[in-house]
Formats: sequence, C-alpha cells, structure tokens
Amino acid sequence: MQRSPIAPAANGLRRLCVAALPLCVMALAACQQLPPPGVRTESTALSPAEARTTPLGVAVTAELATHPDFTGIDPLSDPLEAFATRVALVRSAQRTLDVQYYIWRNDLTGTLLLEELREAADRGVRVRLLLDDNGIPSSLDTTLAALNTHPNFEVRLFNPFVTRKPKAIGFLTDFSRLNRRMHNKSLTADGVATILGGRNIGDEYFGATDGVVFADLDVLAIGPAATDVAHDFDRYWASASSWPVTDILPSESPSGMATLDRAALAARQDPAAASYIQSLRKTTDVRRLLDGTLQLEWAKTRLVSDDPAKALGTAPEHTLILSQLHEILGDPHRELDLVSPYFVPGETGTQYFTRLAAQGVTVRVLTNSLEATDVSAVHSGYARRRKALLEGGVELFELRRAAGANKETGKGPFGSSGSSLHAKTFAVDAERVFVGSVNFDPRSAKLNTELGLVIESPVLASQIESAFWTRVPQLAWQAHLDADGKLYWTRLSEGTLVRYDTEPNTTWNERLGVWFFSILPIEWLL
Repeated sequence: MQRSPIAPAANGLRRLCVAALPLCVMALAACQQLPPPGVRTESTALSPAEARTTPLGVAVTAELATHPDFTGIDPLSDPLEAFATRVALVRSAQRTLDVQYYIWRNDLTGTLLLEELREAADRGVRVRLLLDDNGIPSSLDTTLAALNTHPNFEVRLFNPFVTRKPKAIGFLTDFSRLNRRMHNKSLTADGVATILGGRNIGDEYFGATDGVVFADLDVLAIGPAATDVAHDFDRYWASASSWPVTDILPSESPSGMATLDRAALAARQDPAAASYIQSLRKTTDVRRLLDGTLQLEWAKTRLVSDDPAKALGTAPEHTLILSQLHEILGDPHRELDLVSPYFVPGETGTQYFTRLAAQGVTVRVLTNSLEATDVSAVHSGYARRRKALLEGGVELFELRRAAGANKETGKGPFGSSGSSLHAKTFAVDAERVFVGSVNFDPRSAKLNTELGLVIESPVLASQIESAFWTRVPQLAWQAHLDADGKLYWTRLSEGTLVRYDTEPNTTWNERLGVWFFSILPIEWLL
C-alpha cells in the first residue's frame, strides 16, 4: 500500500508543535510577570488623638470614657441593615475611609457603595481602597482606574493578575503565587468605627434571607477594636503584595468617573434596588451611634489577623491566624459551637474536634448542606471526614437551602457566589465569640490571609448557643450514624422528626460528583 503524502507532513507538524510548546509556555509565563513596583505614596491611619476630633470621635467620647479599654459591639445580622450601615458609615466619615475586601461585585450594591466612596472623596475624605484582585471582575478595571485619578482616592490591588481578561490564564503560569488570596473584610471610618465580619460586597451578601439563621454576620465596632483594624489595614496597604492600580491597570482619565455616575444613577432607578434604597431612608445604627441612642454590647476584644507575608508564603507559623486563635482562646472546657460555610477539618482538625468531644466537650458544627453549598468540591472535603467526626461524638448540622432560592444559581464545583450560609463565627463555653472571615478549611489555615475579632461577651456567645438549641434544628438537617455505621439525616418538621437515608434534596449525580472530588488529592486546596 502506498503511504499517504499527508502523513509525513502531519508528523512533522506534530513534532513542530511539541517542540514549540515549551517556548509558548515560557513566553506566556514572561507575559504574566509583575512589573517592577512603581512609586508608592506613604499613608497611615489617623492617630487616636486625631480620630477623637472627628464627628464620629466626638460622638463616642463619653461612651468610651465610661467603658475604658472596652470595645462597643453592634451585631449586624440583617442583610439590608448591614448594607445601610455601611453606607451610613461612609457618609459619616470626615477624614479617612479605609476599605478592604476580598470580593467586590460590579452589581447594584457594589456600584452604589463605590459611588458613596467617590462622593466621600469629593467632600475631602481620604479614601484608601484595597481589593483582592481575584475577587473583582475585569469589568471594574476602568472604574477603579478612574477612581484612582481622584486626588483623594487611591486604589491598590492585592496579589494582582497581569493579564486582565481572562484572569484565569495567570493560574496556568503563576499558580503558587495567585493561589494565595486576601480574604480580609473591613470598612473603617476616621479610625473610630469599623465594620468587619464575613460579608463581601455584592448583592448576594445583602439579599433577603428570611428564615435563614447565620446567613451572614458582621459587627459594627467602636473603640480599641476600630483602632486595631485601622492599624492592621496600614500593614496590608504597605505590604509587598499590595500594588497601586497605576502599575497594573491601563491608565484612565478623570472623565472616566462619569461612567460610574451613570451606572450609579441606573442602579438607583433599577426596580431591583428598591429594597436597598428604602433601607437608606431608615434610621441606621450609625445614625443612632451619632445621636447617642445606639445600645452597644461592651466587651474586651482581641483582633486576630494574618501577617500579609502569608500571601508570599513567608509568614512564620506562629503568626498565622489559627495559631493566634488557639493562643487566645485555648481549648474549650464545656462547649464549642462553630459556624463555617466551608468546613474542611482535614485529618488534624478531625482529631482535634473528636478529642474535645472525648473529653466531654459538646462540639456542634453548622455548615452548608450539599443542596445549599455553592462549592461541591469543598463539600467533598467535609463529606470525607463526616463519619469520623460523628463516630468521635461531634454533632453535625447542615443548613438547608433558603426557601425559594434558585438551586442552580452560582452553583458549581469551584464557584463562589452566595449560598444559604456564609457567616464565619464560633462561640466557646458560652463566654467568648469569634466573628470574622475565617473558614475552618486548609485554605484559611495555610493560604489565604484572614481577619477577625475575638469578643469576650457571654451575651453574644449565649445567643449563638441558644440558636443551636432552638433555631438550628428547625432550619438544618442533622447528620447521624445508625448502628451499622450508615449515614442518615433528620430534621424537625412541625414537631415531628423526619428521617432521610440519602443527603436530602440532592440528586445521584450531585452525590457522585462529591464522591469523585473526595478521592482526589485536593484537600489542601479547599
């Protein structure tokens, strides 16, 4: 048989492609390298003496004098109130606004809050905006570049991507760096008042969540905690991982801010924004703070925050947030109530929680169920440890999907949109509470930077304990093992205990997907 003349040509083309592949990868990697750092303007938070001279500082002076060394805490669990309180805090600032977030959506709430920051800069407030570059869409690049041209507004990107669209290309050539993210979330006004916790900026974090306990949680804090957050922001702002947008984004003229103005006007006129706009017309907790009528929980607090060098993989072990938490809290003696949307305890965590349970400590965990999670790969990291946790005496509750929620929206193996549960908190011995950005997973422990507040408050801790006894059984499935070691789930429905022998409200292919991810060696990434 005569050999086709096409075959040698095809073979030659294949050899050429194989030879060229390493060169293409090298060229792509070169394109992904960060440019030499440019000039960074130095700036710091207000000193306590300067902060006291602002309207916010004057408003809280008497209360702080009555509670020396204590922080005033106001929990923000209602989503619309959390949005309105952020806007009110921005509007109350007179000197500085320091804003740090992992995710900032280019949606209604994201647009409205950016416009509020721009208007604050217009009236002379110095605005510093630090965003993790993985958590912002490329569609915001021109807006951020335009805002950065304002004389009172500076934007920096944490651990940025060089290629702006699609950013995912960066993971192919610089995975070890770009896999580390800044998960911190805080908004601080005049160094006097701060909002920190689990919420990012986006519609799903401020949406209606009627009937869903722990959907999300922030606190408004005044006093020492706000001072600590302001100074912690300074070290992130000045860190080697924080890049001025002028080094990363295309230059933009000041006229580009007209685009933001038009987007904000359109957002205000959008019928979908009606509930947000209405929330701004109500008396907010910041307004109550200014007029002296806000009832605060006064407590000793400790800020816990990763060294920003964690994003470079160079932070010492003892500076990591979980080490700090253990040093501050020690081991529980009576009970531990933990809320984490992404709960991946790993082998070490599983041993820790079961050891506590063996010592007689009541350990209760609330996380997302498979039907509620938006990241099935992360759920697999929890599912593979579930039996060991139950065998060790840990009580596991899995929050059901919010009533009326679209099960398909934002759901995927590695998605990161809002699910039923997003709060990150825990209470120890009904005496101390943690509120912050930390998930109990390997990513929070080793890869991402995190921020949170330990609050010595029996009042707040007892509220979490009470929720586990009352509301959680109504809103979550509880996982169990039968006598044969087989998993089953129960929930209370109108006083009757209902049993499920497979994960409730899930399909076989969803369960198969979780099983598949559970056998992959990816737990350290979750």
